[in-house]
Amino acid sequence: MESSIAGLYSRVAQDFTDRLQGCPQDRWNSASPCPGWTAWDIAAHVVGNHRRACAGLSGDDYQVPAAGEDVVAAWLHATAEVQAALESETTARQALGVDFGDLPFEQFVRRMACADTLIHTWDFARATGQTERLDPEAVEVAWSFLAAEDAQIRLPHAYGAKIAATDSADVQTRLLNFLGRAV
Repeated sequence: MESSIAGLYSRVAQDFTDRLQGCPQDRWNSASPCPGWTAWDIAAHVVGNHRRACAGLSGDDYQVPAAGEDVVAAWLHATAEVQAALESETTARQALGVDFGDLPFEQFVRRMACADTLIHTWDFARATGQTERLDPEAVEVAWSFLAAEDAQIRLPHAYGAKIAATDSADVQTRLLNFLGRAV
């Protein structure tokens, strides 16, 4: 049975937190699997998407962390805001508006956590030499909706060209290969 969105998000967010907090100081500027991005750039991007989600609830502006900002502190604040919103039944079901496809907040977070945050956890881990194992349920959830959106996700600056997975590949490897990551 699938976890609640709040529970699934909590696990995916904690995995990203663990990688951020476990990052060796000399690895923040390491190249990542995302062309042109460092590990720090990945973290800033994920924080920015969380800030964007919260701004969708309030109608406020948001910013991606700027160079010099403590990205770990920014992440901890952003993920706490998202988790608190998910735990409020009213806020969790609040529609975010046209910019978000009129999705309820919790559905947007489900997609964000099981695509952006999940996949960038792997990217960050790869860049910083940490464990690359992802939450198995989140991988299954991501595979379930991303596979159906193959053509729509092949936009510039989104996911890379698919890499053929071997027949013996596990679901995580299949998902990562599907999204253009060489495992």
